[in-house]
Amino acid sequence: MQRFPLFDIRIGLTSTAPQAFALAMLCGAIWYFSIPFEPDLRPLFGAASVVWTAAMIGFIRGFAPGLMALLVILSGAATGAVSGKLATERTQTIQMSEVIGPVLLEGWVMQAQPAKRGVRLVVRVHAIDGLAGPETPQQVRLTHIAQLKTDPGRFVRCWSVLRPPPAPILEGDYAFDRQAWYQGLGAVGYVQGRCRGGALGPPDAQPVEQSLRIAKARRSLARYVEKRAGDRAGGFAAALISGDRSFMPMADQDALRGSGLAHLLAISGLHMGLLGGLIYLILWRGLAFIEPLALRVSVKKPAAFGALLACAVYLVISGASISTQRAFIMAMVVFVGVLLDRSALSLRSLAIAMILVLILAPWSALTPGFQMSFAATGVLIASYEYWRRRNLQTGQSQRGISFWLKSLFVTSTVSSSATMPFAYFHFGRVAGLGIIANLAAMPVITLISAPMAAAALMLAPFGLDALALRAFGLSLEWVLAIAHGFAERRVTVPFTLSPMPGSALAALTGVLVSYCVLDRRRWRYAAMFGFCCAAFGLWAGASQARIHIAPSGEVFLETKAGRIERHAWREADGLAPLRFIDVDQTSNCLKANACALEFQGHTLEPVRLADLDLILVSSSPDHVAQIIDWPTVQDENGITLTWRNGRFVREEKPACGRRPWQSC
Repeated sequence: MQRFPLFDIRIGLTSTAPQAFALAMLCGAIWYFSIPFEPDLRPLFGAASVVWTAAMIGFIRGFAPGLMALLVILSGAATGAVSGKLATERTQTIQMSEVIGPVLLEGWVMQAQPAKRGVRLVVRVHAIDGLAGPETPQQVRLTHIAQLKTDPGRFVRCWSVLRPPPAPILEGDYAFDRQAWYQGLGAVGYVQGRCRGGALGPPDAQPVEQSLRIAKARRSLARYVEKRAGDRAGGFAAALISGDRSFMPMADQDALRGSGLAHLLAISGLHMGLLGGLIYLILWRGLAFIEPLALRVSVKKPAAFGALLACAVYLVISGASISTQRAFIMAMVVFVGVLLDRSALSLRSLAIAMILVLILAPWSALTPGFQMSFAATGVLIASYEYWRRRNLQTGQSQRGISFWLKSLFVTSTVSSSATMPFAYFHFGRVAGLGIIANLAAMPVITLISAPMAAAALMLAPFGLDALALRAFGLSLEWVLAIAHGFAERRVTVPFTLSPMPGSALAALTGVLVSYCVLDRRRWRYAAMFGFCCAAFGLWAGASQARIHIAPSGEVFLETKAGRIERHAWREADGLAPLRFIDVDQTSNCLKANACALEFQGHTLEPVRLADLDLILVSSSPDHVAQIIDWPTVQDENGITLTWRNGRFVREEKPACGRRPWQSC
């Protein structure tokens, strides 16, 4: 009987089983977190067990390749769904169900990051006035508007207003409540006045105490780097080394976002790759000069071990966020591949990294960081593998300045193009000159910033890192100048695009997957063209005009073409949709005696009579299409009217309480 080993099974043309399993696992995880109900673990695990057993039998007995491919896909999807369910079972986040405050909150500051106004603090809660222990969330996030006079790791007392983590209030909005659930955030809010320091020591729980020590060490490191890297780019340098952005001005952060260089702020694959690659290269070349050692052992292996150790240290001092954990896992796969004499960087190693991330944090599959990093890395690996095969066929050299310049161009162009759909889906914007900005900034990062940061790391134990840190800061001043220059020269287009639906993003993801896994050009380009047509067809079909009345007291008018108007309607303390948070205000009806908005041939006008507080949506003075009262807007956390078949239809709200993170 002929057997088909697991790693030789091919799906379609050349996609191997680990890649298919990882992609199927991703789909299973997304399915679990997207369905409107919470599945029971027993039937879910039972169905997965059947698929796993069938796949194991097929592996042992050698089923036909087509059947085995189907079993690999089904087992991957089942693993992703079960991984998501198990993550929910082991997460016991206590979230608030209503707005309270101002109340006295006591706890330890874990993180401090800049916000549009003030500083955003993550506080490990010790006690909240008026809440019993079982009702008290373990962590909250507070916006501190006044000048912050305390550091992470310190015990503080704050008068705060707290509310539940905001849930999506219209279709396509960001599900912050789900992310908060898995990150352990039980409430968000703001500080009235200033947080005051206290004298209480660290908590009794050993993991929390260790986290506080790391937070203090990170803050000290950030302050040390910020002072020695220079006034202009010291905050940028501290953010890159420690992950602490609180020393970095918001103007610089906005410039990096506007120029398409915001990926430099997220401690991810770029930083981990540069650090690990430089340490590996230095150790590899340095050990090669030790002749007795180089003649007896492969010096690549101790170099890989040293680089892996450096990446682990960087993981801890940078805060170990989800994006950093993902980058470390990918670096670990690469360097362990060197230790085991395997290909250091391939689509198979990327698939293994994706599987590990989905097992550890399956909920991150729906985050932009996960999607953008894996998309960019996968397309880059596929591009360089194709380039390598082509150079082997033509006999071209892969060395020299010309190869480096080509690599820089390919890396910037391919990675920017691969992440563009995800950037627009999640953030509603794309940096038009991002590719050019990356071409200008990446040589500085690669040739000056990264080597200087590595030199500072190696010289720090001897107290000789000051000069390297200053050079590091000077190079980052150059990067900031590039960012501000490109941010001020944004490309304006004569049209707008409607929000991208999830189905269109899935089809565009199919384009990237086809590019990565299909080798035959005819099949590859046919699949990519088909997915592109499907994506833009779904995108065009999903475009709808709509009115959203938010509990923040604002009205948002969104045309079918994607243009959005923001009108201040009344005083309120609710929240606007996160999707529209960066939209500039079009008009302020609070300052007008009479305010009526025209949209799709209808008029929106307020009516305030005695006990009535209404909003009328009418097509003519004699025909009122919708009557909306303000208490209902508050109770339902916003109301959305969608234009269908020549009239506005009120969208039904999804039922609350059906998932653990959807409180009522």
